[in-house]
Amino acid sequence: MPPQPLLPFDFVQSLEIKFPIEEIRKRNQQRYEMEHLSAIVHFDPDARIVAGYKDVSDQEFWVRGHLPGRPLLPGVIMLEALAQLCSFYQLTIQPDAPFFGFGGLDEVRFRGMVVPGDRLYLVARALDIKAHRGYYQTQGLAGGKLVVEAKVLGIAF
Repeated sequence: MPPQPLLPFDFVQSLEIKFPIEEIRKRNQQRYEMEHLSAIVHFDPDARIVAGYKDVSDQEFWVRGHLPGRPLLPGVIMLEALAQLCSFYQLTIQPDAPFFGFGGLDEVRFRGMVVPGDRLYLVARALDIKAHRGYYQTQGLAGGKLVVEAKVLGIAF
């Protein structure tokens, strides 16, 4: 049985943009094909939770080759989007950190597909924050369903 959502899907879906892409770019350094956050819609440092989304386009670099005729967002890109969400959170609460990158993954599960035209909602809850690392429970939702979940470890470099 899948876990309970970190935030209710209807709630996340109804939220307005709090941080547009320009604000995300002030914190996260990824650009071009490696930019996998479209907006942040929820940011609550008291509850240690953040939510955003990635709009999945049919113009993305992987569409042509990741199952020709039936493109599916690769799981590794879903995980990268979740890591970028965690990075955004960490660099917002610790603005003096120079860079926050992938340190590891635990308990990864894929539970559904994401295709071009979908909006992949991303939610992360900080489980443990230190000066040079953060550990997060994360989930991705699309089409009203949980499609990915993982614990993400981020490291400040």
